Amino acid sequence: MALLEVTNVHAHYGAIEALKGVSLTVEQGEVVTLIGSNGAGKSTTLRAITGLTPASSGSILIDGEDITRVPAHEIVDRGVALSPEGRHCFPRMTVRENLDLGAHRRRRDPAVAQDLERVFELFPRLKEREKQKAGTMSGGEQQMLAMGRALMAKPRVLLLDEPSMGIAPILVQRIYETIAEINRSGMTILLVEQNANYALDASKRGYVLETGRVVLQGGSDALRSDPDVQRAYLGA
Repeated sequence: MALLEVTNVHAHYGAIEALKGVSLTVEQGEVVTLIGSNGAGKSTTLRAITGLTPASSGSILIDGEDITRVPAHEIVDRGVALSPEGRHCFPRMTVRENLDLGAHRRRRDPAVAQDLERVFELFPRLKEREKQKAGTMSGGEQQMLAMGRALMAKPRVLLLDEPSMGIAPILVQRIYETIAEINRSGMTILLVEQNANYALDASKRGYVLETGRVVLQGGSDALRSDPDVQRAYLGA
């Protein structure tokens, strides 16, 4: 049984059907990527999984448990955390306060302090800037903070939405090295990334979305060598 299983999910924004029957699976310990152009439905797929844009039909299972109709805040308790597109750090709060918010629903868990130290190990810049207001940091540093905040929820599945967007190339490389390190520790990751080169390097398998549908899926190496993927997403 897959840790995350999405089956024939449809989702709407008003009258607009953004997802038209998306199905995918993510096994324990995998990194799986969703690639596609703007408006393909990648971010909406993550929002459907987290309950932020509830599925209008279909099913979403975590470790066999149906979470399709579970409220978003309870889905966090089921082990799903999102680092959102655009980061959405709280700019007037410090780094530490943002991280503490990630563990809000774990307030009585004695392991929170240990998890905070792990985040600081993964992202030393956050430790250096622990008392700094998030809004004064660079885009790359805010991306580290958004990922750290998601990890503070102690998820079983980490959803990463466009972690390279708007970030200096040198920090993108560092962030992807950290994603690999997080995965090596056993974390299961579903990655949305417009930069297909980074996404396919980081993942074991991938799905290609177009206009709300999965049009191609397979191993990352196979997708990289596919002529249509090369032409549309790899600049070949």
